[in-house]
Amino acid sequence: MKKFIGDKQFYKMVLAVAIPIMLQNGITNFVSLLDNLMVGQIGTEQMSGVAIVNQLIFVFNLCIFGGISGPGIFGAQFFGQKNHEGVRNTFRLKLMIAGIVTVIAVVLFILQGDALISLFLHESEGTADIAATLLYGKKYLFAMMFGLVPFAIVQSYSSTLRETGETVLPMKAGIIAVFVNLVFNYILIFGKFGAPALGVEGAAIATVISRFVECFIVVGWTHIHHEKNTFIKGAYKSFRIPSNLVWKVITKGSPLMINEALWSAGMASLTQCYSVRGLEVVAGLNISSTISNVFNIVFIAMGSAISIIVGQLLGAGKMEEAKDTDTKLIFFSVATTVAIGFVLVVIAPVFPAMYNTEDNIKELATWFIRISALCMPLDAFMHASYFTLRSGGKTFVTFLFDSVYLWIVSIPLAFCLTRFSVLGIVLIYLICKLVDIIKCVIGFILLKKGVWLQNIVAKQE
Repeated sequence: MKKFIGDKQFYKMVLAVAIPIMLQNGITNFVSLLDNLMVGQIGTEQMSGVAIVNQLIFVFNLCIFGGISGPGIFGAQFFGQKNHEGVRNTFRLKLMIAGIVTVIAVVLFILQGDALISLFLHESEGTADIAATLLYGKKYLFAMMFGLVPFAIVQSYSSTLRETGETVLPMKAGIIAVFVNLVFNYILIFGKFGAPALGVEGAAIATVISRFVECFIVVGWTHIHHEKNTFIKGAYKSFRIPSNLVWKVITKGSPLMINEALWSAGMASLTQCYSVRGLEVVAGLNISSTISNVFNIVFIAMGSAISIIVGQLLGAGKMEEAKDTDTKLIFFSVATTVAIGFVLVVIAPVFPAMYNTEDNIKELATWFIRISALCMPLDAFMHASYFTLRSGGKTFVTFLFDSVYLWIVSIPLAFCLTRFSVLGIVLIYLICKLVDIIKCVIGFILLKKGVWLQNIVAKQE
């Protein structure tokens, strides 16, 4: 068991990296749950409209994440190599990429927002109003667009801070932002303290305000503490980046960005496949995903920890230590999700009961939560495998492993089952989740072969 379980110092080191990320994600997702509950008190149409738009925003968020992850691989290894100019250059690249992605997203949402929302709207035997859902979705999307720019800036700064060992500040900023979001949600959704009751628009405005607060804290702190954050010194004096680094980031980073874009679009497509069974399914999946995200924080944070810890070890040329550390990190992630998943299966019915919606939606949500809980260890292993491969610069392999599998296997399966079978939506959802067992086997083989054990910055000046 020594191969899978580390000593006390090992877990101290891991938790020092993972806990701040875990806390930030945990508080963010818990407040998202409270936000969802607040919107869910207004009605099913409002909750469904917000859920659909959040699927679109999710695609944008992951495109930003994927875009900055390419430079981030190099940033973590440059820091392990103590190459501060290299970190600075990767930060500049992140800002450029994030800016381009944001402009594209805004233009797309303005020109095609209605059409994108309508993809998820299908008639069913339920009482949900499709026209009302579309209207609420449009209002929510328009307001949410104002928060895209600060989100992109925060991700560029926070990811670089984490790669250089500063995980606490992004956590603090995130915690403050989610509480700002929570307070303004209460005020603006329900019209408290003399404010107008804005409903879904109030929820979006509260989110935008919190984005700007988080941006102000992260950017301000980074520049004030420039002695500690050496990458920010002179970061804006010039945006000239060595062409060899740009080419290497493009080579390694493009598959990552394409992967995140295709994966997030694929997850939205999966929801769209399920949505043909009725708007009630969209509402049930919204409740389920919101609850599951709160419990997924452990393996999500462990993925980030793997990218940082293993990336730094690879950059320092410590291959055997990187391999040993990665094995222990993956085991820890999977083992914890077994326990967490068991708890969630037991308490699953508690959460849908909090929503002001129809009983059939609550029942659907309960089953979706239970299925997600049972499959959580599979998700943890896939997530850890993805970040392990990525830490060694194997971005094309991650592209094949992640989004290509989703589009070739999972989406066609969901498409066929929802449209051409008489199976119930709960059984279809279970089948589509369990097919990821094949992906886990592929991930295990790739990790075992050690294809990710490489130092991609060894020859950088």
